Amino acid sequence: MEDQNPYRSPESAITDVAVMGDANLAGRGERFGASLIDGLIMGVIIFPLMFVGGYWSAVMTAASEGHQVAIGTMLLWGVIGFAVLIVVQGIPLHASGQTWGKKMLGIKIVDLSGAKPSLGRLLGLRYLPLQVIANVPVIGPLAMIVDPLLIFRDDRRCGHDLIAGTQVVKAE
Repeated sequence: MEDQNPYRSPESAITDVAVMGDANLAGRGERFGASLIDGLIMGVIIFPLMFVGGYWSAVMTAASEGHQVAIGTMLLWGVIGFAVLIVVQGIPLHASGQTWGKKMLGIKIVDLSGAKPSLGRLLGLRYLPLQVIANVPVIGPLAMIVDPLLIFRDDRRCGHDLIAGTQVVKAE
């Protein structure tokens, strides 16, 4: 019989998350390229909306007065940006687990078992948390730097992949 030592560290069986083989994982360059394409698409749409909606004038006014843009304005444009993301990327995400950039570069988002995640899971776990965090002063910009840097892990999963339980693989 084993002595019960109340000061011993706890023990548990650790199992590694099953990730698809390295050969099927999307490359870092492919993911970066898809992100650039998606960013360009979103920028072409959202920047004119921000101009017409008065965001840029609010930024210029705040800068000239030496203070930050009001949190309400930032949150409003965060919501608008997420709505634009849903409108622009919702169709390919729902159909094939791909954004337009991922579709162009032949990669897709899957869950850890290789199946296409639901649109709700993709939007609610993969995109929304970082959208919310990005609007938090100081922490937001730091999180937006750390999130993509996690791609240098062995399993090539960024922070948003870890949150959503997804990975990006080569499309068949």
